[in-house]
Amino acid sequence: MSDLFEASGVLPPPESQDGAPLADRLRPTRLEDVVGQDHLLGEGGPIRRMVEAGRLGSMILWGPPGTGKTTIARLLARAAGYQYQQISAVFSGVADLKKAFEQARVRRAAGQSTLLFVDEIHRFNRAQQDGFLPFVEEGVVTLVGATTENPSFELNGALLSRSQVFVLKRLDDAGLDQLLGRAEAHEGRDLPLTPEARHALTALADGDGRYLLTMTEQLFALPEGVVLDVQGLAGTLQRRAPAYDKSREEHYNLISALHKSVRGSDPDAALYWLARMLNGGEDPLYLARRIVRMAVEDIGEADPLSILVANAAKDTYDFLGSSEGELALAQAVVHLATAPKSVGVYEAYKAAKRAAAETGSLTPPAHIRNAPTRLMKQLGYGKGYQYDPDTELGFSGANYFPDEMERRTFYRPKGEGHEEKIKARLEHWAELRAKMQEEGGRE
Repeated sequence: MSDLFEASGVLPPPESQDGAPLADRLRPTRLEDVVGQDHLLGEGGPIRRMVEAGRLGSMILWGPPGTGKTTIARLLARAAGYQYQQISAVFSGVADLKKAFEQARVRRAAGQSTLLFVDEIHRFNRAQQDGFLPFVEEGVVTLVGATTENPSFELNGALLSRSQVFVLKRLDDAGLDQLLGRAEAHEGRDLPLTPEARHALTALADGDGRYLLTMTEQLFALPEGVVLDVQGLAGTLQRRAPAYDKSREEHYNLISALHKSVRGSDPDAALYWLARMLNGGEDPLYLARRIVRMAVEDIGEADPLSILVANAAKDTYDFLGSSEGELALAQAVVHLATAPKSVGVYEAYKAAKRAAAETGSLTPPAHIRNAPTRLMKQLGYGKGYQYDPDTELGFSGANYFPDEMERRTFYRPKGEGHEEKIKARLEHWAELRAKMQEEGGRE
């Protein structure tokens, strides 16, 4: 019945909540009762200011599941005196949108404002999202869209420009504990859990208030006198998979966290993010490729062994598979996180690419061109070339850049790890080259 009430834009009376899930029975009736979103709804919060001003603007509520997006939309409509209408992008199409807009237009003619709540708004395609624009611009509806995905990637720029994006936070332990207190007050009894199991219950919820209350309802249905410890709780409730979508923003957030933990020389944090991604079902070979990237980008010549360790981890995983092969990835992550760091090669290659693009098709100097034919020799190819191993110092100091290009320095090692020796060697060769050029100029 509640779906019918929602479809018509009318909130069901309190008594119609009998038999509804616990999460619905505990749904807040005031914005002040919404848990965990004080940065938006508390004193001075942007949504709170809208309500106090008595005028709502279109908005996108972006946050994880179970953080109160639907509840906030309902309470906003009630607080501002708007008619509440809800559609879901999962089940609605163009015809449903047209009907919703027409109903809103009729209400507007009668002096009634409409708050149109669109759940999972990111599931509408770009053309459907464009369909909202004229109705939002004309004020036919005040749009409140809910999404678990990054609006920057999933929503049209035109729609975003007409809406404010508010980020809802996952519920912390204090917020989840507050929900448990409300559930116990509603039921008139304590949860049948030891203190340790109660803490484990909030951990299982993973910041999702609705899921917490769903699990709580199962626990209240246990036979009287049963009290569960952590092990008993695990046996009673099925642990759900972590919130992780390999094709969505969370994937990129976590791989960024892993990479930056390695770059920041924090093996413990790096192992944590590696485990988070593996637990979420990430392809271990994707992680292996990224670990190889870390070795060449962030470590390079400071520890040349790192690229070998990273490649060996990939080969080991190929050989052993899951879950034994994942230990090789963990070893590689620890090695890279604890290795000396240098972006010398990475920065040098980027600089060389820019120079190559700028200088176009300059040819190598004649003395280092290959001369396999008599004509090429007559043209001066290879003339004056010095074979460095045969020189007295094992170093000729010759110019290997194009004649039309001034010498540039791309690789600038800072002296970390193995690069300390490389830096000293390069400085020695630079001094020799300068001395030889000076002597050559005097001749």
